[in-house]
Amino acid sequence: MDALLELIDRELQRGHMEPSTSPWNTPVFVIPKRTGEGFRLLHDLRKVNEKIQPMGPVQTLLPMNSMIPEGQPCAVLDIKDCFFSIPLHEEDKERFAFSIVFPNSQRPNLRFQWKVLPQGMINSPTICQITVDRALAPVRRSDPTATIIQYMDDILIAAPSGSQVDQLVSTVSETLKRV
Repeated sequence: MDALLELIDRELQRGHMEPSTSPWNTPVFVIPKRTGEGFRLLHDLRKVNEKIQPMGPVQTLLPMNSMIPEGQPCAVLDIKDCFFSIPLHEEDKERFAFSIVFPNSQRPNLRFQWKVLPQGMINSPTICQITVDRALAPVRRSDPTATIIQYMDDILIAAPSGSQVDQLVSTVSETLKRV
Protein backbone atom coordinates (compact mmCIF):
# COMPACT_ATOMS: atom_id res chain seq x y z
CA MET A 1 0.00 0.00 0.00
CA ASP A 2 2.89 2.37 0.75
CA ALA A 3 4.40 1.86 -2.72
CA LEU A 4 1.04 2.58 -4.36
CA LEU A 5 0.53 5.76 -2.35
CA GLU A 6 4.08 6.94 -3.16
CA LEU A 7 3.57 6.36 -6.89
CA ILE A 8 0.26 8.20 -6.89
CA ASP A 9 1.74 11.07 -4.90
CA ARG A 10 4.57 11.33 -7.45
CA GLU A 11 2.10 11.48 -10.36
CA LEU A 12 -0.02 14.07 -8.53
CA GLN A 13 3.07 16.24 -8.00
CA ARG A 14 4.01 15.90 -11.67
CA GLY A 15 0.52 17.01 -12.70
CA HIS A 16 -0.32 13.68 -14.35
CA MET A 17 -3.27 12.90 -12.03
CA GLU A 18 -5.88 14.74 -10.03
CA PRO A 19 -8.45 13.86 -7.37
CA SER A 20 -11.70 12.58 -8.89
CA THR A 21 -15.39 12.10 -8.24
CA SER A 22 -15.85 10.13 -11.46
CA PRO A 23 -18.41 7.31 -11.60
CA TRP A 24 -15.85 5.28 -13.59
CA ASN A 25 -13.55 3.06 -11.56
CA THR A 26 -11.02 0.48 -12.72
CA PRO A 27 -8.38 -1.40 -10.71
CA VAL A 28 -4.81 -0.28 -10.10
CA PHE A 29 -1.96 -2.21 -8.58
CA VAL A 30 1.82 -2.13 -8.32
CA ILE A 31 4.44 -4.60 -9.47
CA PRO A 32 8.19 -4.57 -8.86
CA LYS A 33 10.24 -3.05 -11.68
CA ARG A 34 12.36 -5.47 -13.70
CA THR A 35 15.47 -3.86 -12.26
CA GLY A 36 14.28 -4.74 -8.79
CA GLU A 37 14.52 -1.06 -7.81
CA GLY A 38 11.13 0.39 -6.99
CA PHE A 39 7.66 -0.32 -8.29
CA ARG A 40 5.57 0.35 -11.37
CA LEU A 41 1.95 1.55 -11.22
CA LEU A 42 -0.39 -0.48 -13.43
CA HIS A 43 -3.91 0.60 -14.29
CA ASP A 44 -6.11 -2.21 -15.60
CA LEU A 45 -8.04 -0.47 -18.38
CA ARG A 46 -9.49 -3.55 -20.08
CA LYS A 47 -13.10 -2.59 -19.23
CA VAL A 48 -12.54 0.98 -20.44
CA ASN A 49 -10.90 -0.31 -23.63
CA GLU A 50 -14.05 -2.35 -24.38
CA LYS A 51 -15.95 0.95 -24.69
CA ILE A 52 -13.41 2.69 -26.94
CA GLN A 53 -13.37 2.59 -30.74
CA PRO A 54 -9.85 1.42 -31.68
CA MET A 55 -7.95 3.85 -33.90
CA GLY A 56 -6.07 1.08 -35.68
CA PRO A 57 -2.39 0.19 -35.70
CA VAL A 58 0.28 2.66 -34.66
CA GLN A 59 1.52 2.78 -38.25
CA THR A 60 1.20 0.35 -41.10
CA LEU A 61 4.88 0.28 -42.07
CA LEU A 62 7.62 0.00 -39.47
CA PRO A 63 10.80 1.95 -40.17
CA MET A 64 13.48 -0.12 -41.87
CA ASN A 65 17.27 0.20 -41.86
CA SER A 66 17.17 0.83 -45.62
CA MET A 67 15.37 4.12 -44.92
CA ILE A 68 18.52 5.52 -43.27
CA PRO A 69 20.85 7.23 -45.76
CA GLU A 70 24.13 5.31 -45.88
CA GLY A 71 27.18 7.06 -44.50
CA GLN A 72 25.33 9.99 -42.95
CA PRO A 73 25.82 10.94 -39.32
CA CYS A 74 22.77 10.34 -37.19
CA ALA A 75 21.36 10.74 -33.72
CA VAL A 76 18.64 8.87 -31.87
CA LEU A 77 16.24 10.53 -29.43
CA ASP A 78 13.95 8.75 -26.99
CA ILE A 79 11.13 10.93 -25.68
CA LYS A 80 10.95 10.38 -21.93
CA ASP A 81 7.43 9.70 -20.64
CA CYS A 82 5.90 10.50 -24.02
CA PHE A 83 2.38 9.41 -23.05
CA PHE A 84 2.51 11.62 -19.96
CA SER A 85 3.29 14.70 -22.06
CA ILE A 86 0.00 14.39 -23.99
CA PRO A 87 -3.01 15.82 -22.12
CA LEU A 88 -6.38 14.08 -22.20
CA HIS A 89 -9.44 15.98 -23.38
CA GLU A 90 -11.28 17.31 -20.34
CA GLU A 91 -14.37 15.19 -21.06
CA ASP A 92 -12.29 11.98 -21.27
CA LYS A 93 -10.46 12.26 -17.95
CA GLU A 94 -13.25 10.73 -15.86
CA ARG A 95 -13.03 7.45 -17.82
CA PHE A 96 -9.56 6.88 -16.39
CA ALA A 97 -10.48 7.03 -12.70
CA PHE A 98 -9.51 4.55 -10.02
CA SER A 99 -9.89 4.13 -6.28
CA ILE A 100 -7.60 3.17 -3.47
CA VAL A 101 -9.48 1.17 -0.90
CA PHE A 102 -7.97 0.99 2.55
CA PRO A 103 -8.41 -2.22 4.53
CA ASN A 104 -10.60 -2.14 7.63
CA SER A 105 -11.58 1.47 6.90
CA GLN A 106 -8.20 2.69 8.18
CA ARG A 107 -8.90 5.93 6.34
CA PRO A 108 -11.36 7.16 3.68
CA ASN A 109 -11.04 5.66 0.23
CA LEU A 110 -9.31 7.86 -2.33
CA ARG A 111 -10.23 8.34 -6.00
CA PHE A 112 -8.04 9.81 -8.73
CA GLN A 113 -8.07 10.19 -12.50
CA TRP A 114 -5.41 10.65 -15.15
CA LYS A 115 -4.98 14.07 -16.75
CA VAL A 116 -2.58 12.72 -19.38
CA LEU A 117 -2.57 9.82 -21.80
CA PRO A 118 -2.51 6.70 -19.61
CA GLN A 119 -0.49 3.60 -20.32
CA GLY A 120 -2.78 0.66 -21.02
CA MET A 121 -5.44 2.56 -22.96
CA ILE A 122 -5.98 0.87 -26.33
CA ASN A 123 -5.39 4.05 -28.35
CA SER A 124 -2.50 5.54 -26.33
CA PRO A 125 0.25 4.25 -28.68
CA THR A 126 -1.59 5.49 -31.79
CA ILE A 127 -2.33 8.89 -30.23
CA CYS A 128 1.33 9.17 -29.23
CA GLN A 129 2.47 8.29 -32.78
CA ILE A 130 0.10 10.82 -34.38
CA THR A 131 0.90 13.60 -31.90
CA VAL A 132 4.67 13.29 -32.30
CA ASP A 133 4.39 12.86 -36.09
CA ARG A 134 2.33 16.07 -36.40
CA ALA A 135 4.76 17.96 -34.18
CA LEU A 136 7.70 16.86 -36.35
CA ALA A 137 6.04 17.71 -39.69
CA PRO A 138 7.30 21.33 -39.82
CA VAL A 139 10.83 20.21 -38.90
CA ARG A 140 10.77 17.62 -41.69
CA ARG A 141 9.60 20.25 -44.20
CA SER A 142 12.25 22.74 -43.07
CA ASP A 143 15.17 20.55 -44.19
CA PRO A 144 14.56 18.28 -47.19
CA THR A 145 18.13 16.92 -47.02
CA ALA A 146 17.50 15.46 -43.56
CA THR A 147 15.88 12.14 -42.74
CA ILE A 148 13.69 12.04 -39.64
CA ILE A 149 12.23 8.63 -38.84
CA GLN A 150 9.88 8.36 -35.90
CA TYR A 151 8.17 5.42 -34.25
CA MET A 152 6.11 6.46 -31.25
CA ASP A 153 8.64 7.95 -28.80
CA ASP A 154 11.82 7.02 -30.71
CA ILE A 155 13.24 9.39 -33.31
CA LEU A 156 16.19 8.87 -35.64
CA ILE A 157 17.70 11.97 -37.26
CA ALA A 158 20.18 11.68 -40.15
CA ALA A 159 21.65 14.49 -42.26
CA PRO A 160 24.60 15.09 -44.59
CA SER A 161 26.70 16.72 -41.83
CA GLY A 162 27.20 16.34 -38.10
CA SER A 163 26.47 20.03 -37.53
CA GLN A 164 23.18 19.63 -39.39
CA VAL A 165 22.28 16.66 -37.17
CA ASP A 166 23.16 18.69 -34.06
CA GLN A 167 20.97 21.57 -35.25
CA LEU A 168 18.08 19.21 -36.00
CA VAL A 169 18.39 17.52 -32.60
CA SER A 170 18.11 20.96 -31.01
CA THR A 171 15.16 21.94 -33.23
CA VAL A 172 13.33 18.66 -32.62
CA SER A 173 13.90 18.93 -28.85
CA GLU A 174 12.55 22.49 -28.76
CA THR A 175 9.60 21.54 -30.97
CA LEU A 176 8.64 18.64 -28.73
CA LYS A 177 8.77 20.84 -25.61
CA ARG A 178 5.91 22.87 -27.12
CA VAL A 179 3.67 19.84 -27.71
